[in-house]
Amino acid sequence: MFNILDVITIGSATRDVYLKSEGFEIRKHTDSPTGVEQCFPLGAKIEVKEVVFTTGGGGTNAAVTFSRQGLKAGCVGVVGDDFNGKEIIKELNREKVKPFFSVHKDDLTAYSVILVHPNAERTILSYKGEGQYFNSDEIKWKKLKAKWFFLDSLGGSWNLFERVFEYITARNFKIAFNPGGKELSHGLEKLKPYLAEVDIFSVNKEEGEFLLKSQTPMTNEEILRELGKLVKGIVVLTLGPEGVLVSDKKSVYKAGTPNSPRVERTGAGDAFVSGFVSQYILSSSDIVKSIQFATANASSVVAQFGPKAGILKKDDWGPWPLVEVEIK
Repeated sequence: MFNILDVITIGSATRDVYLKSEGFEIRKHTDSPTGVEQCFPLGAKIEVKEVVFTTGGGGTNAAVTFSRQGLKAGCVGVVGDDFNGKEIIKELNREKVKPFFSVHKDDLTAYSVILVHPNAERTILSYKGEGQYFNSDEIKWKKLKAKWFFLDSLGGSWNLFERVFEYITARNFKIAFNPGGKELSHGLEKLKPYLAEVDIFSVNKEEGEFLLKSQTPMTNEEILRELGKLVKGIVVLTLGPEGVLVSDKKSVYKAGTPNSPRVERTGAGDAFVSGFVSQYILSSSDIVKSIQFATANASSVVAQFGPKAGILKKDDWGPWPLVEVEIK
C-alpha cells in the first residue's frame, strides 16, 4: 500500500464490550486500592442500559489517531485466529491503517469487559489472551519502514523490547514511547540506555513516580525535570484532571484540562499521547499546537463510548476550544 509509512505503532490490540448500568453501585471502601469500589449483589440479575462493542488497545487506538490525521500509518500487534481478531484487523483496514499482525491459534484475542457507571467511571475486566504472546521472531521486520515508531505496551517481553529498539535505532527512525506498566516494571537501570534514544516519552504522574522510585515525594515539576535528564528528547507528563506538563529541554509547557462532557474515559491517555505525536509530526515540531490538539482529541474521546469513536479527523477539532498553554 505504501513504501515507507509516516508512523508505525507497536502495541496491544483488544476487542471490548462496554456495559452501562445504574445497578453498578459505587461504595467507599478503605481496603480498596482506589478507596472506592464498584459493586453489585452476588447472584442478582442486573439490567444493562447500554451495550457498545468496539476495539481497543493502545497500539490500535494510536494508529487510528495517526491515520485520521492524514498520516500514513501501520500497526504491529497480535490477535487470535477468531472472530474478534478478524474484527480488529477489519477495522484497521477501514481506518486505512496497514496491519502487520501475527495471528495465533493457541489462544483467543485479548478481550475486555468495561463496566461503566452513570458517573462516567468504569472498571475494566481484562483478558490478555494472545496479547501475552507478543513474539519478536514472528514480526516481519523487513516490512517495517516508517519515519516514526510509536511504542505502546509490548506485553512485558524484554526480548521484544530490546529487538524493537535495536531495529529502530539502527535505522535512525524516530521513537515515541508510551510505556505500559509491565515495561516500567523492568526498572530504571534496565530502561536507562533505551530512554536515551527516545524522541518523545510520555507517562502519567503515577508512572513517572514509579519509574523514578524517589524516596521522598516529588512535585510535578521535579518529576518532569528528572525524566528530562534520562530522555533524549521531549517528555510529556500527563496529570489527569490537572492537565499536562511538557519539557523540550529549553522550556516547560503547561496546560490544564477543559471542562468538557464526559461519558467514559477509556482511551483518553492513548488519544492524548497519539494526538500530541501526530501534531508534532504535522506541525513541524510545534509543541503548543501539539498540546492543544492532544487535549481536544482526548476531550472528544471521553465524550463517547470506547477509545476510537471520538478520535478527531484531520482539521476537524469540532467544538473543542484550544487550551491555553503557559510557557516557562
